[in-house]
Amino acid sequence: MFIKKIGIDLGTTNVLVYVPKKGVVLNEPSVVAIGKNDGKVLAVGLEAKDMIGRTPDFIIAERPLKDGVIASYKTTEAMLRYFINKALGGVHLFRPEIMVAVPAGITSTEKRAVIDATIAAGARAAYIIKEPIVSAIGADIPIGAASGHMIIDIGGGTAEIAVISLGGIVSWGSVRIGGNRFDKAIAEHIRHKYNLAVGERTSEDIKINIGSALYMEKPLSMEVKGRDMVNGLPRNITVTSDDTTEALKIDLENLIEEIKKVLYDTPPELSADVMEKGIVLAGGSALLRNLDELIAQSIGVATYVAEEPLLCVAKGTGIALENLDSYKRSILATK
Repeated sequence: MFIKKIGIDLGTTNVLVYVPKKGVVLNEPSVVAIGKNDGKVLAVGLEAKDMIGRTPDFIIAERPLKDGVIASYKTTEAMLRYFINKALGGVHLFRPEIMVAVPAGITSTEKRAVIDATIAAGARAAYIIKEPIVSAIGADIPIGAASGHMIIDIGGGTAEIAVISLGGIVSWGSVRIGGNRFDKAIAEHIRHKYNLAVGERTSEDIKINIGSALYMEKPLSMEVKGRDMVNGLPRNITVTSDDTTEALKIDLENLIEEIKKVLYDTPPELSADVMEKGIVLAGGSALLRNLDELIAQSIGVATYVAEEPLLCVAKGTGIALENLDSYKRSILATK
């Protein structure tokens, strides 16, 4: 079967590739390992992520996307080429049409960079669509209806908040709060409270295994290894879900403030719709325990986590690509 269309969720933390009729065929970290002296790409995705924090001086493992936009053009192009070729598999005769999801607040320069990098990586045509729109499509929200729906897509770099009606974004907000920020906050909290330095991967494991947005009646706990800040020797400690709740408190308060601002900017009729239908959470960081409950308590609106929140954007790009005519008002740019 010849693959002619591909949807890509070009995330700060992960890249997901969607192929119509096959679903999400790739989900790998958006990390590239590069030779420091010659700039040669040595590894991409899972293999490159395994190198983070473990590379010698002459290899750099970096994330080419920062807060959902391209920070390193050449590295992003190399990464896109790798994922496109891997999704297509072996020899392919056709250059595919590719739709890429981008943050709602992307500038025209950043938009152009995404289109150019996608074409350079092997696309016949590149389409750009805003993340909240495709996230809502992937979460089975009827975006074309004349009623308001609020979607909050919390990824690795940013949280995108939007109220959607008639296929377009009516009001939106974006904050640089997401999975990466959560990981750093947890690492900093452990350093201050326990005098223990832990790496990026360890703090991510803590977030996934015991992280919670609210204090739990029966806190979860796990053993963590790190480096003692005083004597520099390895040490083990036990951290609990209460530690993560404390660590994430300020970031989550800022997220809730942004949600309130978006609701304040929303026309009254659409606000009433949101009150009635509730708020939908998507993105990998929507999986943080009790986050939906925290938002519901703080905003006073029922909040739900979408089915397979990590896959919503990728699924949405694929659905939009398969139905270009239906979603043409939502697509930003083509080439």
